[in-house]
Amino acid sequence: MSNIMKYKGYWAEIKYSDEDECFWGEIEGLKKDLIIFEGNSVKELKKDFKDAINHYLQVCRETNTEPEKQCKGSLNVRLGVELHNRAKMKSIEKKISINELIKEAVQLYLKTN
Repeated sequence: MSNIMKYKGYWAEIKYSDEDECFWGEIEGLKKDLIIFEGNSVKELKKDFKDAINHYLQVCRETNTEPEKQCKGSLNVRLGVELHNRAKMKSIEKKISINELIKEAVQLYLKTN
């Protein structure tokens, strides 16, 4: 079961506030913009989620601003010294960059899980 909602290329993990007795979410990974939504039912939550994204995209159009993307396609991974060394040696054996090795490993992991 997934607690992730998706719409127009954006996604958010859904959470529940016991104090407010409502579902809520925040679009993950945005650095400068904040998009939060909520609902007392799944139907309300989905509507507010879509409305929040549509509103954000409309404001971006009106202000001639490029909408932020959640993931940029690059990230900093901390492997630890031993794993880093092993990964580097394997990349040399395979005659590929360490970046390509890590990309292949993530693709393989996501296929099997």
